[in-house]
Amino acid sequence: MTFVNYNKSQDMKPSTTRTPDSELSQFRVKGEIPVPALINGLTAAAVPLLLFFSWRSMQQGDSVTAPFLIGFAVLLAINSLVFLFVGHKTFHRRVFITLITALFTYLATQAVEDGSAIIWLFAYPPIIFYISEARVGIYACLGGWLAVLMLFSPIGDALFASPYNATFRLVMIIVLAFVMVTCYILDQSRRRSKLGLIKLAKEFEYAAKHDALTGLANRREGLEQLDNEYQRYLRSGRGFSVLLTDIDLFKSVNDTHGHQAGDEMIVLVAKTLASQCRKVDTIARWGGEEFLILLPETSLADAYASAERIRQAVSRQTITVDGKVIRATISIGVATIQGSESIDRLLQRSDEALYQAKSEGRNRTCQASVAA
Repeated sequence: MTFVNYNKSQDMKPSTTRTPDSELSQFRVKGEIPVPALINGLTAAAVPLLLFFSWRSMQQGDSVTAPFLIGFAVLLAINSLVFLFVGHKTFHRRVFITLITALFTYLATQAVEDGSAIIWLFAYPPIIFYISEARVGIYACLGGWLAVLMLFSPIGDALFASPYNATFRLVMIIVLAFVMVTCYILDQSRRRSKLGLIKLAKEFEYAAKHDALTGLANRREGLEQLDNEYQRYLRSGRGFSVLLTDIDLFKSVNDTHGHQAGDEMIVLVAKTLASQCRKVDTIARWGGEEFLILLPETSLADAYASAERIRQAVSRQTITVDGKVIRATISIGVATIQGSESIDRLLQRSDEALYQAKSEGRNRTCQASVAA
């Protein structure tokens, strides 16, 4: 089980750094077509088209083009079948990109369908930008455009005897460049929009799980982590403890010095708790001036020792309000899971221990009674 680290509020804030394309591709937004589904859909459309044009080539007496088109159709189909059985997305995407690049290169250089097949190159930019990282799309499109430029040059004429006239070559080069640039701009807009949605979703998720004032886990997230640890305890038998903490005389601070001073006191205690706890511990603002600390795989004796260390650390902290120094103290109730007791019963025992600590004079730690 992986525990969430709520010890340092700065570690819990949603990242503002730019998400790499490799990570961006792992997220999906509503309405977005998954890359494997798009590749398989394009393959399903391309295979019959390739078979049709291979049949046309044979009807026209072209015994060279037909086998090539059939070969591309077979390889594309095999790639999709392999993905269905293996499920390797990266291999699936890379093979598809390699095959369509080779296919479009063949269509252009061999002047298939009296040279008209080169028009299929306009389908390349939107496909390559959608299914690959932006960097790969830029390199592929730039390489493709330079290849077309070479094909229409005297070198291309010497190598392939291209049938394209001068007007077609000029229009093709200009329009293809325009399409590639347009596809890049639209793709960047799509990626920025997706990144914005992902960032917004992370912020909503963060807000749903964290206390706005302290940055610690809120009660709902604390209960979720507590339930996760409880389920692990039922499976493995490894116990855990909880510390229920309350700021002493908090109401008097609020009433005497105002809510701003009360908030300052809460933040001070929260930071101190975070500095004294382990990374595997969960600290949650339980409500008002109460905090719950979940200590995985911690015995009662160790939990009590941790509680005392925390209590003493808090007692050394102060806030200053209108020139007056106010010392912070807390009371702590310690309880360790026992037998088959429920989470509710564990929390009830820790609450009873906290009440005992308050009754005995505050600024102290009390252990819960043994579960009945």
